[in-house]
Amino acid sequence: MSTDMGILDTKRPEFDPLLTDIARYASEFSIKSDDAYETARYCLMDTLGCGLLALKFPQCTKLLGPVVPGASMPHLGAKVPGTSYQLDPERAAFNVGAMVRWLDFNDTWLAAEWGHPSDNLGAIWAVGDYISRRNISEGKAPLKVKDILTAMIKAHEIQGILALENCFNKEGMDHVLLVRVASTAVAAAMLGGTFEEIRNAVSHAWVDGGALRCYRHAPNTGSRKSWAAGDASSRGVNLALKALAGEMGYPSALSAKFWGYEDVKMGGKKLTIPQPFGSYVMEQVLFKISFPAEFHAQTAVECAVKLHNEVKDKLDAIEKIVITTQESGHRIINKVGPLANPADRDHCIQYMVAIPLIHGNLIAEHYEDLYANDPRVDKLRDKMEVVVDARYTKEYLEADKRSIANAVQIFYKNGSKSEKVEVEYPIGHKRRRKDGIPLLISKFKHNLAGRLSPKQCATIEKACENQASLEAMNFNEFSDLFAL
Repeated sequence: MSTDMGILDTKRPEFDPLLTDIARYASEFSIKSDDAYETARYCLMDTLGCGLLALKFPQCTKLLGPVVPGASMPHLGAKVPGTSYQLDPERAAFNVGAMVRWLDFNDTWLAAEWGHPSDNLGAIWAVGDYISRRNISEGKAPLKVKDILTAMIKAHEIQGILALENCFNKEGMDHVLLVRVASTAVAAAMLGGTFEEIRNAVSHAWVDGGALRCYRHAPNTGSRKSWAAGDASSRGVNLALKALAGEMGYPSALSAKFWGYEDVKMGGKKLTIPQPFGSYVMEQVLFKISFPAEFHAQTAVECAVKLHNEVKDKLDAIEKIVITTQESGHRIINKVGPLANPADRDHCIQYMVAIPLIHGNLIAEHYEDLYANDPRVDKLRDKMEVVVDARYTKEYLEADKRSIANAVQIFYKNGSKSEKVEVEYPIGHKRRRKDGIPLLISKFKHNLAGRLSPKQCATIEKACENQASLEAMNFNEFSDLFAL
């Protein structure tokens, strides 16, 4: 593309409408939905539990703590759950964000773009705890847990609504871009930014461009995908602090000809939102309840678990395994060949089906070498065929369905075959909330018990039981419950 732009017009444009919409929503919109607040409470519990579970894995914990050993921010810093760290809000955001995303077990949003809106808890937790402790030192009131839930609802909404019609992955970019945008907006608002300051900050989030998805896909799949969201949420805090210090914004960061985000990153396609920001995304969000697996494979794993008893003693009799999935699942997690590490394995639908066929379940440890080196796994993978169902693809995108369907069927060498086991909506789907929430609470309690003392667990469980009392709790006191 030629860079000969001719005579440049130096007149400052008006801000791109989307930047204005995001900033106006973050700064002014009042959340009225009881459903959104209740779901946010469960989301907070689940996200924290996922972070605590990740602390069992040294590959995660080696990245946590201050940037350099010994650097901390006692008294005013944000506490990192499940640890003794108390850090500046930017670094704390990275810690919390990396923890909650590490095992691919926190919530999910699927649309034209996919992602994990609770990744934004990194920025929200860190900024909320820092503000609360700073306020107390200045004789002011700390934030309440309800303020944190409000910020979560707004971050979910910004990330999720932007994902409805804008497909960044088809341009080679990672969905953590939307974490950076949402975290920037809500962090700037939480820090007391004016509408103009929030808008300036959000413009910077887009100017940063987008992270490449190469670390999510063969042949480069690796552990960066587990800390990329922490990086994005900490960047959001950084940009918010810059804007509140008076840093200018960039009005046409999206639409500037040749130099703006839409021309540079989207091939000239305009970013659009099909509906105004409200509380839709939190109300509809998908929880990963049963399995730490990439969400497009959740129902495939559920199918495989149902087939386990039939096939566990006759794996050698299998001729072929057919996995039927959606186009998105086929595009990002259909893998053949060697799998190099846990990050590679938890984004391979064949691996995620093979493990429960053999073991009857799929847990985080199943991605480690001990299980991956079992020769039965790759033998089963080699027998798998992945096909795309047009209806699954269509209903995956329909607003009134948002299904994530998969089916698994086993064909044996003697000519017989299993039932074609199909699951269209995973247990964490909005349509299965009644069944899912008790399991989510059990998951939360299990994850608490794996890291914290019985006394801490009991105190936290009691604090989280009641919506009204939790919302009224000082956030710094809630944060203290999770510290070692």
